[in-house]
Amino acid sequence: MRSYSFFSIVLLCMVLLLIDILAFYWLLSITRPITSIVLKNSIYAAFWVFTIGLITSILLLKIKLELVAPERQQLLISRLYGLTVSSFIPKLIFVVVISILYFTNFVFSEKESLIVIPLIGVFSGFLPFFVILYAVFSAVYRFKVHHVKLKCEQLPIHFKGLRIVHISDLHLGSFNFKYHTLEDAIKKINHLKTDFIFFTGDLVNNFAWELRGWDSVLSQLSAKLGKYAVLGNHDYGDYSQWSSEGKKELNFKNILDFYKRIGFKLLMNDADLIEKKNEKIAIVGVENWGNPPFKQYGDLKKALKNVSNISFKILLSHDPSHWLEEVVFHTDIAITLAGHTHGMQAGINLNNKKWSPIKYKYEHWAGLYKQGLQYLYVNRGLGWMGFPGRLGMRPEITLIELERE
Repeated sequence: MRSYSFFSIVLLCMVLLLIDILAFYWLLSITRPITSIVLKNSIYAAFWVFTIGLITSILLLKIKLELVAPERQQLLISRLYGLTVSSFIPKLIFVVVISILYFTNFVFSEKESLIVIPLIGVFSGFLPFFVILYAVFSAVYRFKVHHVKLKCEQLPIHFKGLRIVHISDLHLGSFNFKYHTLEDAIKKINHLKTDFIFFTGDLVNNFAWELRGWDSVLSQLSAKLGKYAVLGNHDYGDYSQWSSEGKKELNFKNILDFYKRIGFKLLMNDADLIEKKNEKIAIVGVENWGNPPFKQYGDLKKALKNVSNISFKILLSHDPSHWLEEVVFHTDIAITLAGHTHGMQAGINLNNKKWSPIKYKYEHWAGLYKQGLQYLYVNRGLGWMGFPGRLGMRPEITLIELERE
């Protein structure tokens, strides 16, 4: 779990306070038409009570965080993320919109300004607030099935029509042991009657204790030919300070053991052969491989060592940046499946058009990509991390059907 200095927390509070001061300045302007002094003062009081309460909560959390059990820490931090975003973003939009309207006042007459600007201001503040509330309390568990058909000329004929479910980034610690939240996802996946289920990493946020009780939930996942997984950057315990190397190693071992309990074969720089009527395909899996600051545990050469003569390979690799660096044009791997980005849990998906701020960090961040005869699919993730919501980037279950050219 990332640790922030007290100075960083104070700086965050100062930024929040600055935005609130600007928001309050414009709030005074748009409430001028209100004649009731009592109503005005009630609005102002509610504004500052919320602001002071939020800043106080942030400071108290930082002071008391070390005294709280790890299970409680994750829950409190995720709630605070949600509260901060739901407060900060609407007020920032409100300040920007009202500032633009007042500084381009020539568009409205003086009489219109007294009515139109306050209405637009209120709308610009409240709409983002309710959108964020929807993202936190509804969209975060609205699992969506993306259906993708891939045509591969290397696919052996007896594997035509192969059905694969691809999921990624569960981050089970974020669910705070609310096992029922994944029931709908489990039902959707099993209803697809898939041949394989592939999971591309980030099972936890950091700790093996996050897995408590989840084995009875995830063991319900069924696939005809097998269930495979690889590790993500959060699965190594690298984002926490450990009292000894032995405790970190035990944490890691417990995570590995969990995969056995739920019936997933964990591929750690390894490959597995699947055979049908004397035809074979290879399922290849590497440990996490990412560009710095992410560590590179993955060893693709090692993973491919025993399957170099197999004409059709599917690679599971958590970080999509691995595809350009070591896979496409460097190997004959037909399909690479990845996750990691979550689509930033916020963006736009309209028909075949998609956009998210994460695109400025990752060239391949969500959906299907192709170079020559090689495919990459980046799953948007089934869980969440940090901000406890999803805005325009619903949690994803991917169904991939393979066909021959």
